[in-house]
Amino acid sequence: MTAKRVFDLVVGAVMLVLTSPIVLVAMLAIRATSAGPAIFSQIRVGREGALFSCRKLRTMRRDTPSLPTHQAPANSVTAVGKVLRATKIDELPQLWNVLKGDMSLVGPRPCLPTQTELIERRKQLGVLAALPGITGLAQIKGIDMSDPKRCAETDAAYVQAASVGLDIRILLGTFYRAESVTRKR
Repeated sequence: MTAKRVFDLVVGAVMLVLTSPIVLVAMLAIRATSAGPAIFSQIRVGREGALFSCRKLRTMRRDTPSLPTHQAPANSVTAVGKVLRATKIDELPQLWNVLKGDMSLVGPRPCLPTQTELIERRKQLGVLAALPGITGLAQIKGIDMSDPKRCAETDAAYVQAASVGLDIRILLGTFYRAESVTRKR
């Protein structure tokens, strides 16, 4: 077992326990304000292109088509969903994916199978060799999947430099980035 996997298991398990009350409150808020389940699964592209079920708190209306976030209609995101996204709370169910071994805490964000340009670019750059992450270098740099070339290049830079120390810096950067967004409101 690698140091990264041990880190993922230990930190992921602790985070799952510590954040479970937050997830429960978020689930209640989702259910109280919109129809449908609070947690949903979406097929995403994982290591070596394998497909897996990625868990998330639902932030969009139930009838929203399965599209990349940047392609979904603007009015799809619920009021509760906006808060969950801004604080990254919607990603917390992915801790189960980390414990299962489908994901890592840090790595390239898993994309939808329909995002073929991003998948192909990641394949060319060797990014698909890494487990996808709940957060990643592209996310803390503000690069989203709407720019497949830049996203894949940033993911490749992460894969080449990956270390537990870098993962810690990215996790902290994700937390402080989300915190600064909520303070601006």
